[in-house]
Amino acid sequence: MKEKIGFIINPVAGTKNKDKIPHLVDKYLDKNRFEPHLFYTERVGHGTEIAYQLSIEGFPYVVAVGGDGTVNEIGRGIIHTNAALGIIPLGSGNGLARHLKIPMNARKAIEYLNTAQVVDVDYGKANDNIFFCVCGVGFDAHISRQFALADKRGLKTYAEKVIKEYFTYKPQKYWIKSDTINIEREAFLITFANASQYGNNAYIAPHASMQDGMMDICILSKFPLVNAPVLAFKLFTKHIDKSRFMLSLRANKITLQRKQAGAFHFDGEASEAGIEIEISIVPNGLKMLIQ
Repeated sequence: MKEKIGFIINPVAGTKNKDKIPHLVDKYLDKNRFEPHLFYTERVGHGTEIAYQLSIEGFPYVVAVGGDGTVNEIGRGIIHTNAALGIIPLGSGNGLARHLKIPMNARKAIEYLNTAQVVDVDYGKANDNIFFCVCGVGFDAHISRQFALADKRGLKTYAEKVIKEYFTYKPQKYWIKSDTINIEREAFLITFANASQYGNNAYIAPHASMQDGMMDICILSKFPLVNAPVLAFKLFTKHIDKSRFMLSLRANKITLQRKQAGAFHFDGEASEAGIEIEISIVPNGLKMLIQ
């Protein structure tokens, strides 16, 4: 018996055209296994609503077609349900898809679904925000906010924002507490990672796993500009944790405190948060369609 699979397409997300998706699904999806249904989001939050409704209707598979923001929105709708999340990555970063080694090419990502299996993975919570890849405060959260306001997407725009904002950004002091951690530190950025990367193969937490019930806490100190090229090289070669400017910790739940409210990001989406943020990992809270 064929299994229903819902493709939820965000027509305005990411940097790639979605017009060919229906044709590619029709041509390359295994029709002996799947019965495809296509849906389009019309507003912010609509993907969550569609995904949740599909899970109620008994769809065993729900596929997010878009970038990390789209994946986050759709994934939120099916946590703790029997529906498994698949991804056709069409965003500018595609952090979760890259971590899971899902092909970046749309046709290959559809073919990947044909032999994928359902696997339980962890997700994260930061106050009321759900994240699947990373969340954090500091410079990267500030850049996420600037990037969200930019006219163009893509790695080039992101890099331009990083270079421009570096010179004026001032690090903050943070307090991190858990059952086993109690530290106070001024940091350039702090990332809480359920998966290994931001996107574009920038590995902020090279050893992070989505199946160990833990988060990797990456605390980067302010560094001289002369060290930026080496840090960038380490970031893209899975060695950032070896830098003398990086402190790496692990926990399943922490409380982060800072002196003032401000920028915060989850799965690359810009947001705001208060002076205290509770961050935790929820083990096996999401089913994913992966190989």
